[in-house]
Amino acid sequence: MTAATGNRILFITGKLAEPALRRVVDELAPTAGFEPHVAVLPITVAALMTTNWVSRHLPQLPPNLDRVVLPGFCRGEVEEVSTVAGAPAVRGPLDLRDLPEFFGKKSAPRDYGKFDIEILAEVNHAPRKSLDAILAEACRYRASGADLIDLGCDPGPAWAGVAEAVRALKTGGFRVSIDSFNPEEVDAALAAGAELVLSVNGTNVEHARRWKIMHPDAEVVAIPDTPDDLDSLAWTVDVLRAVGIKYRLDPILEPIGFGFAASLGRYAETRRRFPDAEIMMGVGNLTELTDADTAGVNVLLAGFCQEIGVRSVLTTEVINWARSAVKEFDLARRLVFHAVREQVLPKRLEPNLVLLRDPKMYEQGEETLQELARRVTDRNYRIFAERGEIHVLNGSLYLRGTDPFALFAQLAAADPKIDPAHAFYLGYEFAKAVTALTLGKNYTQDQALRWGFLTVPETSHRNPGERPASE
Repeated sequence: MTAATGNRILFITGKLAEPALRRVVDELAPTAGFEPHVAVLPITVAALMTTNWVSRHLPQLPPNLDRVVLPGFCRGEVEEVSTVAGAPAVRGPLDLRDLPEFFGKKSAPRDYGKFDIEILAEVNHAPRKSLDAILAEACRYRASGADLIDLGCDPGPAWAGVAEAVRALKTGGFRVSIDSFNPEEVDAALAAGAELVLSVNGTNVEHARRWKIMHPDAEVVAIPDTPDDLDSLAWTVDVLRAVGIKYRLDPILEPIGFGFAASLGRYAETRRRFPDAEIMMGVGNLTELTDADTAGVNVLLAGFCQEIGVRSVLTTEVINWARSAVKEFDLARRLVFHAVREQVLPKRLEPNLVLLRDPKMYEQGEETLQELARRVTDRNYRIFAERGEIHVLNGSLYLRGTDPFALFAQLAAADPKIDPAHAFYLGYEFAKAVTALTLGKNYTQDQALRWGFLTVPETSHRNPGERPASE
């Protein structure tokens, strides 16, 4: 989250972080356009704070505050502080050195998010699905960023329900394409309102003349007779030009091990031969047929498309690892559009595409954790995960290690009366901590791990009466 800058902002901190915080905000305030105020609460380490405790220890506040910025590790509901302070409260970054980015000094440009690549999302094996299932899938695709819904047909007899499916999608406000070599299916789909036919080559291009006459606004996707035969694509283009029907070209992306590199070269060659033509790429031959998470694959393919002028892609979400491919490409097309247009690296612009690991790591550090262990006086457990270990501490113990089961055994031995609900809570937090250590992610107690656009916010289930020890 990036803070909305007001004129008067109060920063909450503890005694140890006060000098560093004052240096950062004094340097930042003139460029970010706010008047800084710092409240140093009666606690040594800011990581011990909860919002409940902060709300009860706020000093006399400056008048007319626009915002209160809490330490990033402060736990609890920020609304408690907002109510007492009379101004909206937000958590700041986990590391105060990231305050410039938090205030937009390093954020994406204001016009970031534009794109010029169209996404066609395929409902795979559409004839095998009910109309309700097709509509539900189309709605999910549209919510993920798809511009057009492609009805993928199966070889064999013509799909009797194709016209009904197209009409239902059109009624729902969808643009529709039909993916079939069966002229009977295509005729029915175009009559019902489909706007694009995938695909034509030397085997069925003769039908384009009829489609042009009966549906003047129809468009077709031209492909080569075989993927390595661009001359056949050129022949089909000549026929389509003579017919006068609108077309886009798809030289066919091949899977890795089956001509992938050569197929990329054919896209570049197609652009050279047809400098003004619209080109489409079906990216599923990579996303669906490669044992790899699809976000990175989609970014690379989007970058290639952006650079050579491929302005539409066909994708789908059949295999489980590609279940968010449409959303990934939607984010990717915005990232690469900005990178190519502005001639900047596609880096630190789209954090929602960094899913598996976090963009940067934060640590309390050995000294701070040791200080916490000395200063904490209550029974509430604080959990940290950094430098390969889980750290758990309260007023009577400080444990650290790599095995959560061994840590819990030690904890239970020291606190044999721990109740089942609290044990479950600690186990859940330990599991998150191990996941963070395994993948290289930041762990913050009572907060969800960050998974880019897949992150699901977490509701804290801690006892609201828990509070840090004041000093």
